[in-house]
Amino acid sequence: MSAATAATVTAPACPSSRTQAPPEPTVTDPALVRRAVKAAALGNAMEWFDFGVYSYIAVTLGKVFFPSGNPTAQLLSTFGAFAAAFLVRPLGGVVFGPLGDRVGRQKVLAVTMIMMAAGTFAIGLIPSYAAIGVWAPVLLLAARLVQGFSTGGEYAGASTFIAEYAPDKRRGFLGSWLEFGTLAGYIGGAGLVTLMTALLSDGDLMSWGWRVPFLIAGPMGIVGLYLRMRLEETPAFAAEVAKSEAARPRVPLREMVTGQWRALLLCVGLVLVFNVTDYMLLSYMPSYLTSELKYDETHGLLVVLAVMALMMIVQPFAGALTDRVGRRPVIAAGCAGFLLLSVPALLLIREGSLLAVGLGMAALGLLLVCFTASMPAALPALFPTRVRYGSLSIGFNVSVSLFGGTTPLVVTALIGATGDMMMPAYYMMAAAVIGGVATWYLTESAARPLPGSPPSLEPR
Repeated sequence: MSAATAATVTAPACPSSRTQAPPEPTVTDPALVRRAVKAAALGNAMEWFDFGVYSYIAVTLGKVFFPSGNPTAQLLSTFGAFAAAFLVRPLGGVVFGPLGDRVGRQKVLAVTMIMMAAGTFAIGLIPSYAAIGVWAPVLLLAARLVQGFSTGGEYAGASTFIAEYAPDKRRGFLGSWLEFGTLAGYIGGAGLVTLMTALLSDGDLMSWGWRVPFLIAGPMGIVGLYLRMRLEETPAFAAEVAKSEAARPRVPLREMVTGQWRALLLCVGLVLVFNVTDYMLLSYMPSYLTSELKYDETHGLLVVLAVMALMMIVQPFAGALTDRVGRRPVIAAGCAGFLLLSVPALLLIREGSLLAVGLGMAALGLLLVCFTASMPAALPALFPTRVRYGSLSIGFNVSVSLFGGTTPLVVTALIGATGDMMMPAYYMMAAAVIGGVATWYLTESAARPLPGSPPSLEPR
């Protein structure tokens, strides 16, 4: 890894010249960039650690936080609280994104880290329904809303942070570590729940064991906050501030939307295919294996975790590939792959044997890497520095809330309405078409400066 500080090389200006001098390049600092990547990736890891824990301990949480009697109602209530976080994500994006363009990326990312850690840690402290009655689910919902609100400013800020620190020729490789953190966090959360379920009795898991994964978020948040507080502001944002002697003017929210409407539409389309396929594989497929195909629950989870481990291995290499061949070819390959291979992959999964399920899931996972390796670098390059954090937060979170987070619910409803077990494949194919159209209109950004930012170079 390598990459960026605000050290610049300044060419002497000619006083009599009326032409504007070209932007001065930023010479990057490898040590500082490594710290920036670690700090950004850890926040993503913590978000998806919580996602993995909550998803795989949902049955236990239903029994702890909701009235006994109907296990299905308990589970639906638990996932309802989980889904509520998606409703406030766009609101968090509207608040934190413009704030990041106003006061700086580093300050806002420190706040989102504190809020994410506090929300997750708080879940581990909430008394059960048996102890405090209806206040238990109310407090659970409040903690989930805090998590969702903070997450609204996390991904856009973290990807912007890495993109603005990275040298132009290595932005894809460095950005790919953001999604490496996603995979690591999910594996860590789901794996910990699996281990505790195997080691603890049902009574111990119900009484205290379920709290442990959530309480781990406290130390994780302290480490992440320490890493983020040690960082300076990104060179691109510092250069933007330096353009004005006075305080930076407030960028109207309308300018972030109507002034960037074309880039926002591309962002929504790209995030749609990215997150529909992501949530389909990592969130819905375990349930599909167990509820629809009657597959063994433990084996289904282990297959998903193995596929994610494979994705982690491939992720940095795919990120480096986007620096060499470009973001557009890699994203286009992912869209074409989902369009052509979703049905064969799902047929393999439906065959039911461990080998067939593993091959089908691995195929979908490797296609998903085309997006996880490209998007952290491609999405920030859609917007100029002045509105990058705000516009990206709005576009990303609207798309995730409308299409990504609703994927499991919509696909389940479609299967129920049509009785067609191939509906997950058709849904991914439809997303691939939309993503392909967005990719067609996407301007290649590999090895080029970010819009509105000076060139970013590696030290010689």
